[in-house]
Amino acid sequence: MGAADWCRSSAGAALVLATSSDPQHPAENMADGSSETFWTTTGMFPQEFIIGFPKCVKISKVAIQCYLVRTLRIERSISKDPVDFEQCVEKDLQHTEGQLQMEEFPLPDFPATYLRFIIKSAFDHFVSVHRVMAEGTAENT
Repeated sequence: MGAADWCRSSAGAALVLATSSDPQHPAENMADGSSETFWTTTGMFPQEFIIGFPKCVKISKVAIQCYLVRTLRIERSISKDPVDFEQCVEKDLQHTEGQLQMEEFPLPDFPATYLRFIIKSAFDHFVSVHRVMAEGTAENT
């Protein structure tokens, strides 16, 4: 991705919440910039995670690398706290046997301080999320 990736921990992003925890595959893996590491759910749906940005960011595109996700919803918040989310996009992903799903969601310069990803359903009992990316520019604040 060309512009700044605001979902990386090196850009100041923070994982605020994840509904599953596996010590072998922690949620922080999604923000390390590598497709080799990942977060895995521990069964049951929906599952979700929230990423907070260090400042308000104008998002132009969100991308995700995951495995076995069926339905994904992305929401955003512009609050100082991770509340008052509004839906940006919801999509049924294609099943890709044996390889990562790579999905991009163009967004019309949505301002956001938090993004919430809700995995509503899956093709199996467990899914993995390898990377999330949010391309955009910092708002002038």
